[in-house]
Amino acid sequence: MFGSLFFIFNRLVEIVFLIPIIGILAYFVHGYLQANILAPPYILVMFIVSVLAVFWCLDTLIRYSSTKRSAIFVSFVDLLFFGAFIAAVYQLRFIANSDCGHWEGGTNSVWVSLGPFGEYGARIDSPEYKLNKTCAMLKTCFAMGIMEVIFFSWTAFWALFIHTRSREVVVKETHVRRRSHSSRRGHSSGGSHHRHRSSSRRPAYVV
Repeated sequence: MFGSLFFIFNRLVEIVFLIPIIGILAYFVHGYLQANILAPPYILVMFIVSVLAVFWCLDTLIRYSSTKRSAIFVSFVDLLFFGAFIAAVYQLRFIANSDCGHWEGGTNSVWVSLGPFGEYGARIDSPEYKLNKTCAMLKTCFAMGIMEVIFFSWTAFWALFIHTRSREVVVKETHVRRRSHSSRRGHSSGGSHHRHRSSSRRPAYVV
């Protein structure tokens, strides 16, 4: 019960933080599609991982009875998402120490890869070319990505805890059933032996 409550609470928190990440990165993906430019890895990796993660979170909550039965598998998949978010955050590491109040697009490679939000947007005078806004949005995704790393490590732990507790309960119930069955057999054998002894003591009358 304790593990289940913590697991469900952490799942809900994951979903709450995944939704803004998906919304922000969908804005970037749409801008790249409009400009007919391929989105860079630091956008795509975080976006794809977040979309897959939110569907996984919803599925494990909606079908929680199945989640409990296959808790070890759920823990394994959560660890995969844990690693995937580490990779996504690593891709966005360039924004970590940026001052979004006076950001100038970072390095030359970042400036070019920003496309409509960077070098290409400045050239065509795109309405999406707002460096401070771009920096703030990327930094938000970076921070929330770090939080998702922590959250998925927690849900992996709680799923493993649920699996361990379920096994303990099954072992305990099996042990109780065996003891109960052995006790019934012993009682039955004792009763039969007592009846046998009683019948052997009956006096025999010879007519």
